[in-house]
Amino acid sequence: MPMFPVSAFVAAILIYLALSTALSGGRHLLVTLLTVAAWQSFAVALVVGYGFDPLRAVLPVTATMIPALAWVTFRSAFFTRIEPAAFHVAGPFVTLSCVFFAPATLDVIVPGVFLGYGAAILITLHRSTDMPLARLEAGEMPGNLWRALAWAMIASAVSDVAIAFAILLGRADWAGWIVTVFSSAALLALGVLSSRSSASAGEAEVQSDPLPAAPTPEDLADDAAIVERLNTLLSRDALYLEPDLTIARLARRLHVPEKRLSAAVNRATGENVSRYINGWRIRNACRLLDDGKSVTFAMLESGFNTKSNFNREFKRVAGTSPSAYAKERA
Repeated sequence: MPMFPVSAFVAAILIYLALSTALSGGRHLLVTLLTVAAWQSFAVALVVGYGFDPLRAVLPVTATMIPALAWVTFRSAFFTRIEPAAFHVAGPFVTLSCVFFAPATLDVIVPGVFLGYGAAILITLHRSTDMPLARLEAGEMPGNLWRALAWAMIASAVSDVAIAFAILLGRADWAGWIVTVFSSAALLALGVLSSRSSASAGEAEVQSDPLPAAPTPEDLADDAAIVERLNTLLSRDALYLEPDLTIARLARRLHVPEKRLSAAVNRATGENVSRYINGWRIRNACRLLDDGKSVTFAMLESGFNTKSNFNREFKRVAGTSPSAYAKERA
């Protein structure tokens, strides 16, 4: 196929993201993920665009490292501080073995790894009401970003199916274009989404005890008591004004497991912890706007670091934008 430098351009973007993340003190796992994604995109450019065949055997191995790194980054950032387990090395190791001994199986192994990890992220997000280590200020943005990233990995797996159809249709020459476009889009999405601050924030782990599947009457009574204690804590110490507040920290202050706190808030209020805390923040912002303060002042003094998060949560709670609210009060 003619040279199509999209992959090289994507590699440059990913290298920039990796360097900026490293220089800003970002997570080592995230920097590693971005670096491997940059290498993969650069290698695709060399193989597909320039016909550099010595790297062709390496591409499947490094490709299967990416979803495993994405999964470990996701879990460590928002759920638990975990070290990469030996299980996650299995994909690249099996792929390397297949390169030498069963190359025909690579068409199943590589997309299967992407599909498996992408599905695992989606299932985890579906089952989790809250992400314990995520900054509450971000609202549902971290989950949405990682949901999009998971679909990007699944789309990468689908590209192999597209290549198979192209070959069946007698258009093997389309394969290079499909690899370039799909891999570049997936890697770029992975890099941009995972490097967003909302998608990579977290703090130290708090152990969580499992909850019963169905709450008992005693559980429901405890839910109300926990939410009352939470409200007392928030009223007394105004923790909701801290931008880096997480469920993990609230759970430590209340001396309850993260999952117990999350379940109590969800069952007693019908909201997850993020929405509940942001409700306190927005009501504080409304009071400041009522007093004639500026929108920016109200945002920063109410525990928000980013205007997009503030605007989104303000409209959800108050039903209008901060600027419209301020204008109406003026």
